Amino acid sequence: MWEGNMFFSFFMLYHTLPQVLSFDAYFEEDVAQNKDEKYRIRKCKIYYYLEDDTIQVIEPEYKNSGIPQGTLIRRHPIPLPAPNGDQCYNVYHFNINQKMVLYSKTFKITDCDPFTRQFLRKIGVRLNSPASVPQDPYSSLRQKMEESMMPLRPYEKQDKLKQFLDHDRNVLRFYCLWDDSENEFGDPRELILHYFLADDTIEIREVIYPNTGRDAVPKFLNRSKLPKHAPIPRRQPGEVTDRTVLNVFGPVGRGGRYILDSLKTGAVQEEIYKDCDLTIGGVINVWGRKVLICDCDNFTKDYYHSRYGVEDFSPVQYKEDPPPKPVRQVPPYNGFGSEEDSLCSCQGLLPKPPQKDFKKMMEKDRQGLVSNVLRFMAKMETDSAIDRERTFIISFYLCDDTMGVFEPPQRNSGISGGKFLERGRVKKPGQQVFKSKMSEYFTAQDLYVGARLVINNQPFQLVDADEYTFNYMEEHALEFPRASVGIILSKVKSISEDKQKEIKNFFAMSDPENSGCLNYEVFRTLLAGLDCGLSEHEIMTLGRLFSVRDRSEVDLGLMLAVAQDQLKRKHFEGFADMVRAFTHEDRSRTGHLASVDARTICKAFHLPLHDELLRALFKKYEGESSEIDYHAFLSGINWMENPAPAVHPDVTLKFIVDWTGEAVGPAVTSINYSLFLEDAFGSTAPRAGGE
Repeated sequence: MWEGNMFFSFFMLYHTLPQVLSFDAYFEEDVAQNKDEKYRIRKCKIYYYLEDDTIQVIEPEYKNSGIPQGTLIRRHPIPLPAPNGDQCYNVYHFNINQKMVLYSKTFKITDCDPFTRQFLRKIGVRLNSPASVPQDPYSSLRQKMEESMMPLRPYEKQDKLKQFLDHDRNVLRFYCLWDDSENEFGDPRELILHYFLADDTIEIREVIYPNTGRDAVPKFLNRSKLPKHAPIPRRQPGEVTDRTVLNVFGPVGRGGRYILDSLKTGAVQEEIYKDCDLTIGGVINVWGRKVLICDCDNFTKDYYHSRYGVEDFSPVQYKEDPPPKPVRQVPPYNGFGSEEDSLCSCQGLLPKPPQKDFKKMMEKDRQGLVSNVLRFMAKMETDSAIDRERTFIISFYLCDDTMGVFEPPQRNSGISGGKFLERGRVKKPGQQVFKSKMSEYFTAQDLYVGARLVINNQPFQLVDADEYTFNYMEEHALEFPRASVGIILSKVKSISEDKQKEIKNFFAMSDPENSGCLNYEVFRTLLAGLDCGLSEHEIMTLGRLFSVRDRSEVDLGLMLAVAQDQLKRKHFEGFADMVRAFTHEDRSRTGHLASVDARTICKAFHLPLHDELLRALFKKYEGESSEIDYHAFLSGINWMENPAPAVHPDVTLKFIVDWTGEAVGPAVTSINYSLFLEDAFGSTAPRAGGE
């Protein structure tokens, strides 16, 4: 017998996993201190899960019941009532038309679903006949009240959801005019009419200008539907309704009958303004005020063009053109402060500092290795033999158009050197001091190789520039025409054909070996003698374009000597700390570190070396894996333990002027004139002795 029960349990477990028995039941609940009901019949569902003999009781939720409903008993095995509390309910305890006690609450099962009925019959349970649910007096009363409130015929459906979904947040804007000049103290009033396409409502706002003497009310007309024939007469209560009643039979309220008029013969229709009624030049009635529609915005024009095919949107001129503003006379500069500061004090009662070009500052300020500073080498134009030998570095800062002049010290010149001109904006010469018009200042376009600058009554001649300046001007050729190759070549092409032949013969005679290359000085002399107005900067740009660059590598010992000289001048002695920092960053203890990490450590210690010189040193100590030998690098720049020979001041000066740490000699020494002739004249140079 035990084996048969075990087999049946396993059969039930493996073959009825997703099966649940569902029973309809109810229980009676007493209601105290309520005159409308003494007891309440609460219907519920009892679910029996065959997989684990668990039971769940759920009561359906009824509208406005006032009692908590839903899950009454959570799913779990439920014990039998006493004295059999050590056992739980199983499938054989369930049957129709019988009572079950679940936690001291008596449930009566009235019926079950077809699956439950079929399953119980298969396992041998004889089912009783279904039982009826007793009537609940209060539920019956509530049902009758709800039925009496239901209309005898459905209401007329007005679907406006589609209009709302299609046109929500779509508003037509019209510029209107209300001429109130006929009334006493009246004047024309400018209005803005908003038509909301979502619900055909209109809102009007008044344009109130400053110092008009009117109160700044928020709205001229609140958002609402605007009737065409306003003001409308007052209606009696019930005169305007959605439904028209023809006749009523019986008492009013319960049991009464009435007949509705489907044709709505006595209905009162009120016309409201729609979007098709609003046109430019039309007049609308705003509660007795004649408002002229004068213009609309672009969205409104697109809407009427796409929906109604309107093409003419000519506005109605409703106000005169404003008179031209009088020219404000600016007093001449009085010499106190800067010209911009003095001008700001004349523009308002509360003086404000002059506004700087913040956008230009953010775009052209120094960012990493990009300095945005143009540096030129200059010479003085003077009769003094001593001053003619002096060398100056003019730096132009693109972020705020300021200039600074620095004079490098020269040995045995008798001049100490240093800062020659404080950084600031420099005025162009030949301008009056006390004038109303703002002064003109030097810009980046005024600086180029060969330009003549008069700075504080001292003339300078720009003779050279650093590599960054040439590259920047060539990259921004639209801003710097003298660095534009296309403009320069167009000037060269403008010469006569006879002159072109002379140039080709000159190149052929200067290159008897027909190598296609020429010395830069010969090339420069030839272009300077042409009558096409080439400046020195334009000649150098062509030389850079067609140059045959053959730069020799700088000696590592010379670079270390220059670096140690700069570190010694700045009194830098933190080499031991740098060794510890490099060793800590080298996790694998290989003695090599990536250039990016090494550069970060150097910047953290504020190593006083120029960026280009530091980058050139890193390249010298880089291996095949693009990692530097930091032990050799730190040992090379350590002027305390491994001092390098003293470097000549002229060599340091050349490094300062070049700013790249590369070869000291000129960057362009040889020119590929064959490429130049091909680009300029469309042909190469002829051979020697021929044209």
